[in-house]
Amino acid sequence: MRMIPAARALAAVPIALALAGCAASPTEFAASLPQQDPKFFSPQCVEMRSAAATMEQGQGPPMGWATGALLGPYGLAIAAASKEHRAKQRRLFARDLHLACSSRPLPRDLVVAEEPRPEPGTVVR
Repeated sequence: MRMIPAARALAAVPIALALAGCAASPTEFAASLPQQDPKFFSPQCVEMRSAAATMEQGQGPPMGWATGALLGPYGLAIAAASKEHRAKQRRLFARDLHLACSSRPLPRDLVVAEEPRPEPGTVVR
């Protein structure tokens, strides 16, 4: 059976959405930092590592795919957005944790492109 390009792209969407939610937990990332680094025992790093240990305790799990399917046609998109938002929060926290605790250059997966700021008086659409 041969898939047409549009069907192939449509089949790749669930895989891409599943991979978008893959981000290491802050606790795991904090444990992976090298203790030999001079910044590891700085007050900022100690504070960030303690925040990493408690970051996800107060949060509930993101919306699951089954719950999204029950919500109707837009439910899966809402579930994907929920997982993507959680992954983005984890990535930003991991970036800040790396900057506070490591002298090494920022890993490529933690580089965040800043969004351009609108000029005063313009309306963002």
